[in-house]
This record gives sequence, structure tokens and C-alpha cells, in this order.
Amino acid sequence: MLGQSTHAWKVNFCKFTNETRNGIEDASRHSGLKFIAACNGTTAGGGYELALACDEIVLVDDRSSAVSLPEVPLLGVLPGTGGLTRVTDKRRVRRDHADIFCTTTEGVRGQRAKDWKLVDEVVKPARFAEYVAERAATLARTSDRPQGHHGVTLTPLSRTVEDDGYRYDTVRVHLDRAARKATITVFGPDRHQPTDLAGIVSAGAQWWPLKMARELDDAILTLRTNHLDIGMWIMKTDGDPAAVLAADALLDAHASHWFVRETIGMLRRTLARLDVSSRSLFALIEQDSCFAGTLLELALAADRSYMLHLPDAPDDAPRVFLSEANFGRYPMPNGLSRLAARFYEDEAAVAAAREHVARAARCAQCGFAWPDHRGP
Repeated sequence: MLGQSTHAWKVNFCKFTNETRNGIEDASRHSGLKFIAACNGTTAGGGYELALACDEIVLVDDRSSAVSLPEVPLLGVLPGTGGLTRVTDKRRVRRDHADIFCTTTEGVRGQRAKDWKLVDEVVKPARFAEYVAERAATLARTSDRPQGHHGVTLTPLSRTVEDDGYRYDTVRVHLDRAARKATITVFGPDRHQPTDLAGIVSAGAQWWPLKMARELDDAILTLRTNHLDIGMWIMKTDGDPAAVLAADALLDAHASHWFVRETIGMLRRTLARLDVSSRSLFALIEQDSCFAGTLLELALAADRSYMLHLPDAPDDAPRVFLSEANFGRYPMPNGLSRLAARFYEDEAAVAAAREHVARAARCAQCGFAWPDHRGP
């Protein structure tokens, strides 16, 4: 299948499969989910890469089952969709062992696989299923996921396909095929948004942060898959910055609640797709923009950002607004916040940016409405 695929499809395959594994690791880190790879047979290539994303890898010790990454000696097309990185950086496999491992076709089996840290345990066939069940029960007891709660139904997305792009409730994608560019406009919250936790849960999949994240995620994947010739994505926003900051404040206030936590996770993973989409990203900050807090991450993810300058009407000029969301809530795949990456982790620059958040808090304390207040 890979041998007959075009280069572009191989790239999409690499990105999507690796992002799927990133999602598994993200769920383990933030959502109280744990994953066990029960390798009851040979686990090779993409199968072993899936195992590498799990918290534990258990291999049956039947003298024939092995783990392997045979892309280098056999295919030579996809030796690095995350597997080699996880072998060395996540599982701490010695580099000489990793070198031998990825250049052999037969893989590594039994006790050697455990000794090389390629798996966590090897178990005889007679006890394999029992051992996996025991580990699953043990890991489940460590989870902080709520018991006795009902989940939220993820309703179908409201995507409309038009001649010049795609339209959702909170996202609009306009295609300029001649110029090979797509303009992605994300609309901020409307006036009728929840103000407390009960309202958030009641809104469910219609709550703006979750709905926007799901629709933006779909738009990104649709552009990647169906429009390979579109090389530039222009990011825009439209709405009230104060409404975005109010949504951010709710996310912060109830971050420990399971539904809010999962919404933050969806936002985090969607924004991370922009970082690895292999497109030129430009952000245009205009008068009706709402690049604030969570939506400011779109501009921080862009290669370049351009703001409208109105020297003759400074009060009408657009602005951007920071919130605590910009200081680590949505880390990039490398673990840095986009703000820290923008400033090359310059602590003084990041501290100066954080002062804008403190200023907003002071304005709220003195009775002025932020972001309308322009005083000191």
C-alpha cells in the first residue's frame, strides 16, 4: 500500500498516524486513561509504533513472537513516523541497541526485548491473558476519571460544502484555488454562552470551546487530505475579544472538571495540528478580529502575523489580548508554549507578556471593563 502511494499521501499517513499516537499519550497524561499493548504475536512496523505510544508493552514469550521496526531494511519509506524517537527518548533504549533494532528484519524477541527496554514484560503464553488483565485492573485503579457520570454526546458536525470552501457554525474556510491559498476564519463565542459549570455541562457539544475545536480540527484535516495543492493558510478571527476571554476564564475556573478537562484536551490537540501541518501559516489581525487568549494561539502558531495599522484612528486599531491560556495550557508537540517558542524561551520577554494579563486583572479590580479599558 505504501509503495504504491504518492509522496503526499505518505506524508499525510505519517502525520495522522503520529498525531493519533500523540493523542494516546495525551490522554494518558491528562485524561486519566492508560493503555496497554498486549503483543500476542509479532508486532512490527506501525503495529509496534502503536505499542510505543502505550504506557506498557507486554510481549508473549513463545519463542517466535517479536517486536520490530523493519522499515529500514525492508521498505525504506517510513523509518521515522515517531517510532525511532519513542524508542530512544521515551523508552530510553541505548542508541547502539536502537541502531541494531531498526536495521534487522527479524526483530527482537523474549528476554532480550525486555533487557533492551523494547517491552516492559515478557510472559509465557499460559499466563499471558491473566497478566494483561491484572495490569489493566491495577492501572484502572490509579485513574481519576469520574464514576457514575454520564458522558456528553458528540453530535454530528454542521459542515456545509460550498463551491469556494466549507462552512461550519464557528469556522469558515474560503478557498482561492488560483492563488493556492485557504482563508480560515474562526468566529468567537456569541452572546448566549454559559456562565457557570451547570451551563457548560448542559450545553454539551454545543459549548463554544468544544464546538469550535471540533470544527477547526475537521477543517484542518479536510484541507490536508482533499486540497494538497493549497500551500498557504491565512488565519483570521471574527468576534468579541471579551467573550473569548470570558470563555477562557470559565476553562480556568473549572479545569479540574472532567468535561472541561476533555475540552481543553481537544483544543490542545487541535492547535498542535497547526504546528505540524507543513503549510505556510499567516495570521491577519484586523478590526473585527478576536485574537485573544485561546484564539491568540492561532496567531502564535502562524509563521507570520500582520496587524492592521491605523495611525489616524488609533482607538479603532485592532489589538490582541493575552490570558493565562497562552502560558502553557496548549503546549506545542515539543512541550513549549507557543509564546515561549516565539521568544526563544527568553524569560524577560515572557514575563513582560505576562504583565499584560496582570494589567487586565487590575482593570477588573478597579471597575473598568477589560479589554475596553485603555488606562494604565
